[in-house]
Amino acid sequence: MGCFEFLKITMFVFNGIIFLAGAAILGVGIWVKVDSGSVLNFLGKIEDAPTELSQILNVGYLLIAIGLLLLVIGFLGCCGAMKESKCMLLLFFIIVLLVFIAQVAGAVVILVFRPLAEELIQKLRTAAVKNIKKDYGKNQDITGLWNTMMTGLHCCGFHNSSDFVDSPYYVDHNMQLPPQCCTDLTPFCNQSIADSGKINPGCFQKIWDLINSNTLVIVGVALGIAVLEICAMVVSMILYCRIKSMSA
Repeated sequence: MGCFEFLKITMFVFNGIIFLAGAAILGVGIWVKVDSGSVLNFLGKIEDAPTELSQILNVGYLLIAIGLLLLVIGFLGCCGAMKESKCMLLLFFIIVLLVFIAQVAGAVVILVFRPLAEELIQKLRTAAVKNIKKDYGKNQDITGLWNTMMTGLHCCGFHNSSDFVDSPYYVDHNMQLPPQCCTDLTPFCNQSIADSGKINPGCFQKIWDLINSNTLVIVGVALGIAVLEICAMVVSMILYCRIKSMSA
């Protein structure tokens, strides 16, 4: 097998995987949009929630866009390599190049607008704490959502256990915190032992710690994707030039 045939097969297999991944992401995006009614119903129950929070529904559009983009890239890469189409390979190169530029621009935007993200988080904190104090223990949907999050992350409230003080649950259960707030060794706890280490930390802190602990993984994945994109562009141009020289 010559180098040219090897590159063709590599291009086909690599872009076949991209095509299948795009189909899967597109399916998830469509599912999110179809089921968006339940998400809207829940968000509507959160009093004083920041208006930016509603933008979470746009993740469905984002997934659909990413899925369609991957489908197009995978199709052009596969067909361009196997059919030895200069036009498809050139389009493949241009689209991947634009995606690469967009990723670099996106990284710059994230760094520049980081203060705005912190401001949004602060607004979300205020709304979440008010939501707990008003509805936790009274509204079944709100209570169930927080219980699921606290059980999964082993956390308590948005900021800490004080978020539950004066909530319907706290009042109705003799000033006790939800059992999800207590460590495994303390099935019943209250705010008086907040500094004893027997109460789980806030959910926001757990999520933030999780992100920080996986920063290297996130950066590594981003760099890996960038390297793959560069390799794909190089291979597509090699095939393009070889096919062009053969047809000359």
